Amino acid sequence: MKKGLVLLLYIQFCLTVLAQSFQPEFSVAGFFPVENSGREVYSMNPSWRFYKGEVSGAEKVDFDDSGWGRVSLPHSVDTLPSEASGCANYQGVSWYRKHFSVKPGLLGKKLFVYFEAVMGKTRVWVNGELCATHYGGYLPIILDVTDKLGEENVIAVCTDNSNDPLYPPGKPQEFLDFTYSGGIYRDCWLIAHNRIFITDENYASEVAGGGTFVSYGRVSEKSADLQLKVQLKNETKQSFKGKVHVTLCSPSGETVCKKVSSVQIPSGKNGYCHARIEVKNPRLWYPSSPSLYQVYIEVKDTKTGKTIDGYRKKIGIRSIEFKGKDGLWVNGKPYPRPLMGANRHQDFAVVGNAMTNNLHWRDAKKLKDLGLEIIRNAHYPQDPAFMDACDALGLFVIENTPGWQFWNEDPIFQTRVFDDIRNIIRRDRNRPSVFLWEPILNETWYPESFVDSVAQIVADEYPYPYSHIVGDSEARGASRFSVLYAHPSNGDTDIAIKNLNPDVSYFTREWGDNVDDWNSHNSTSRVKRCWGETPMLVQATHYASPSYTCTNYDVLWKTPKQHFGGCLWHSFDHQRGYHPDPFYGGLADVFRQPKYSYYMFMAQRPLDSLDIQAESGPMIYIAHEMTPFSPADVTIYSNCEEVRLTVFQGGKTYVYKKESRAGMPSPVIVFKDVYRFMDDKALSRKERQDEVFLLAEGFQDGKKVVEHKRRPARRPAKIVLQLDTEGIDPVADGSDLVTVIASVTDEDGVVKRLNNYHIRFSVEGEGRLLADESSHTNPRPVEWGTAPVLLRTTLRPGKVKIKAEVDSPGLQMPLRGELEFDVLPATHVSIYDEEERGGVMRPVSTVNRSNETEMRNKLNQELKNVERQQTEFGE
Repeated sequence: MKKGLVLLLYIQFCLTVLAQSFQPEFSVAGFFPVENSGREVYSMNPSWRFYKGEVSGAEKVDFDDSGWGRVSLPHSVDTLPSEASGCANYQGVSWYRKHFSVKPGLLGKKLFVYFEAVMGKTRVWVNGELCATHYGGYLPIILDVTDKLGEENVIAVCTDNSNDPLYPPGKPQEFLDFTYSGGIYRDCWLIAHNRIFITDENYASEVAGGGTFVSYGRVSEKSADLQLKVQLKNETKQSFKGKVHVTLCSPSGETVCKKVSSVQIPSGKNGYCHARIEVKNPRLWYPSSPSLYQVYIEVKDTKTGKTIDGYRKKIGIRSIEFKGKDGLWVNGKPYPRPLMGANRHQDFAVVGNAMTNNLHWRDAKKLKDLGLEIIRNAHYPQDPAFMDACDALGLFVIENTPGWQFWNEDPIFQTRVFDDIRNIIRRDRNRPSVFLWEPILNETWYPESFVDSVAQIVADEYPYPYSHIVGDSEARGASRFSVLYAHPSNGDTDIAIKNLNPDVSYFTREWGDNVDDWNSHNSTSRVKRCWGETPMLVQATHYASPSYTCTNYDVLWKTPKQHFGGCLWHSFDHQRGYHPDPFYGGLADVFRQPKYSYYMFMAQRPLDSLDIQAESGPMIYIAHEMTPFSPADVTIYSNCEEVRLTVFQGGKTYVYKKESRAGMPSPVIVFKDVYRFMDDKALSRKERQDEVFLLAEGFQDGKKVVEHKRRPARRPAKIVLQLDTEGIDPVADGSDLVTVIASVTDEDGVVKRLNNYHIRFSVEGEGRLLADESSHTNPRPVEWGTAPVLLRTTLRPGKVKIKAEVDSPGLQMPLRGELEFDVLPATHVSIYDEEERGGVMRPVSTVNRSNETEMRNKLNQELKNVERQQTEFGE
């Protein structure tokens, strides 16, 4: 065995051990806190009172909300069933109220309340005073509450996620290909600091200004030029004279450089600090080695030497260039392979878009482990926690403006689109993961003047190198874009681009979906996991390399380097507005349980990858369950150069050797007509069940490096519980969510895929089920052998014990399963009144079912517009 492979296996082992104790770090309002900096951060997530519906006077301080439910953020106004498409979610007004105390030491400081996002039309009152009115659901709402808080306070928030054509995405949700639940569905923070402070990038509302802006000039492995601009504000009554200390630390923690700049800021004015840093032999950010430097910024008073304000940012030094026929260049070198990725909606089972930070990180980790290197944030800017994960794990991101098949000539709508673009760039401009800005409106026939405007906005907001925009090759104004979306010329002949401009780079934004028409949505790519083996095998083959012409993994791998990759539609199953069925084309379901296509993608990972942020190296997976209804053909996914399949003990061994070929790195391996249930039956009747198995072995350089063994499930005997954590422990912040999966297995732990039990869960300790009868989650039906549920933590660290049993227990039924795990302390101090501590309310269905037939007929007529437009865009 080669030394490199031995090293790779050793690194894999070390990473597995380290992952058991890994806890990610998430940014807060765009920065990472530093102790003793004069800046304090508090979570405002716990203990809000909630009411779904219209109510009069709820903005007033003395309003009686004692009868309202108690919730914690992130929060969706709905607790939804797993099948929640077709506009099953609530649309309308909802109210939140938070009662809280502020310790006296904070009242003399500068105070901001920072909502990462609230869905829809939003008004916020602080102690009865209207402080913000906001339109849109994906970007921060920031309130200066310095002179508005006392020792006892009430914040009231009115949200309305009903349709409105005057802010993006604008399209009515009943004609939209995704859903957005209402509510305060991302984190909320209270930021406290002195009155001389570093401003916030979004709140400052300055073109290419505000907060901290890190940009790059020349970048190479020998050196890199870094420019840093910091905006300060003086809200004291005296002129401020001080120094700004900038410290750059390497990914391993060593100090690379220190810069000190003097500043003098008159009372009530802003001031800027500029620093230029040359980094010798930089550790460049790259998908396989996402090296993050830390920039510490401290503002000190010259007279006292005291730190007035400060925080840190995580940055990655990298360059991105598009060179037309010469393809994509990263860090001064041509990218060595097609850039493969997937689209991603912020959508999860039961909670909709109200995903917690750890759920976002787990999503990114799952996609990274597949060997994917780029994610398209369809179709809006996503949670800062997901962006943090992409920065740290090494995933490029295409950053989208909210929009989908909708244009409104009203100047109000256009102004709000432009505001979104500016605020997206201001929020995420320092992130190394940002690969392309997509400032257009997805699949929309906008006027050419719109393209001119958005291109200028991006140029104004990011007037430095390595900022690029992407747009539709089909739409107007395509000449303004650095990269054009198109299907590859060797792909689907009906929608493939016919002629490549040698000066332009091309990328496929969405590939893989395959429907009969855009109304019915019957498809070889849309497969619910519980439909079983054959549908999942069909989906995986369709994504890999089917017998018919379409854009697929193999086609994208064969494109000229000018067409440098593509993003699958879609990474995970998700809910939709305009269709009664969820989108089933994901590589995993809404709970992130993998389908066969997940392992097919995993098999495309480079065998010799040393990506330290992801599972890598050799893999092998038998996509066959050995049931009485399983196919005779046995399909295997592996990235090894040789695969051997042994059928039953003493049975025949079949051998596959990878051939040198153009196309996807690891073709689907199919051993024809090798499994027969009757052979299993013959041995089982002789009590020789131990001889019944499939054994797949992967070889490299003649040595076995990996194996996978399958046995058929026998009599269902027990329920086995597991946490889907990706090595990240849940935390006691009152909000965190973790998926618990109950599997029905035989005595040996083999999952019994074919059964129809219902599983009832119960919890003891510092956790509670996010489940109720109306959302069909407790008891939960078993699908394809498993029943997943979500569990939410409390505000106290400690033990959690969860139990699961069949809903109709009996003497011969599977035994109850139990699992105990720890919940770790929260990272940030939370502000809440103890008596107001709350969790998850039981939702009340408010969906209006009257006149359903008449409304359905009307909607079906309108859906023809969606069908027509998707056909025109060739998706």
